Amino acid sequence: MSARNDISMRQLRYFVAAAEHGQFSQAAIKVHVSQSAITTAVSQLEALLGVQLFERQPHGVKLTAEGHKFHQHARHILDTLQDAVSQPSFLSHSLHGTVRIGASYTVLGYYLPALLARFKRSYPQVEIDLVDMDRPTIEQGIVDTSLDLGLTIISNAGTTLPFERHVLMRSRRQLWLATEHPLMSAQAISLSDIADHAYILAKVDEGETSAMRYWRSVGLEPKVAFRTSSMEALRGLVAHGFGVTILSDMLYRPWSLEGRKIEARPITDVIPPMELGLIWRAGELSAVASAFQQFLISANEL
Repeated sequence: MSARNDISMRQLRYFVAAAEHGQFSQAAIKVHVSQSAITTAVSQLEALLGVQLFERQPHGVKLTAEGHKFHQHARHILDTLQDAVSQPSFLSHSLHGTVRIGASYTVLGYYLPALLARFKRSYPQVEIDLVDMDRPTIEQGIVDTSLDLGLTIISNAGTTLPFERHVLMRSRRQLWLATEHPLMSAQAISLSDIADHAYILAKVDEGETSAMRYWRSVGLEPKVAFRTSSMEALRGLVAHGFGVTILSDMLYRPWSLEGRKIEARPITDVIPPMELGLIWRAGELSAVASAFQQFLISANEL
C-alpha cells in the first residue's frame, strides 16, 4: 500500500486552510485548532508526498508550484465530500425550477464558476438564470423581485435596504508588487510607505471607492499613476514595475499574462477585508432559490 493512502481528511482540511489564509495562525483560527496542529499536518503531508508544499516567509507562507497543484486536488476532494453529506440525493434530484441570480464582476470571475458546477451536480433539474450586474443594479433587482438572490461585494452595500445578507467569505487585502520593487526589501510595509510609490488603482466592483475609504481613514492618499477596470492590465502594470496595488487574496495570481512574477506582502495598517456575500428578500425565497442559498452557505462553512 502506498504511503499516500495514509493521508487523512483532517490533514487535507488543515492544508487547505493554510493555503487559503496564507498564515498557519489564521488557518488554525479558521478550523479551531492550535497552530502546531496545522504545522504538523503540513509537515506530514510534505513528508508523505515528498515535495515542499509551502515557501516559508517572514509574514506567512506561500504555495509552491507543487503546492498549487496539490491544493486543487485537495480542494476538490473536500468539496465533493461536503456536497455528498449536505443534501440527500433523493431530495436534490427531485427539485426543479429556475433560480434568478445577479452577480457582480468579481464574483463571476473569481468565485462562482466552480460552485455553480458543484451545485448543478447536486441539483441537475434546477436551471440557473445568471446575469452580470453591478451592485446597485443587483440590490434594485432584489428590491423589485426581478432577482431571487444577489452575489456581490457586500462590504460596499448600504445597511438600510430591505433585504437579508450573509457574508460568504472575507478575503484579506495585501500589497501586490514586482519582485524587483524597492518595497520588497522592507521588513514591514505601511500605507505611509506605499504612499511614496506609484499606485495602480483597480476600478472593478467599486474598487476605487473602497480603496479610498481605508486610505483616507489614516489621512493619506495613494500616488495614483494608472486607473484600470481590467485585472489583467493591472497585473501586467504591477509585474512590470509601473506601480503597486492593494487587493484581496481572492483576486491574487502570482503571474501576469506575460509570465512575470507578482509578489504579495502584508500591510501593517488595519485594512478591512473584502467581504463577498449573498443578499435576498426576507421570507420570499422559492424552494430552488432556498436550495441555492443554503448550498452556498454550507459550501463556505467547510
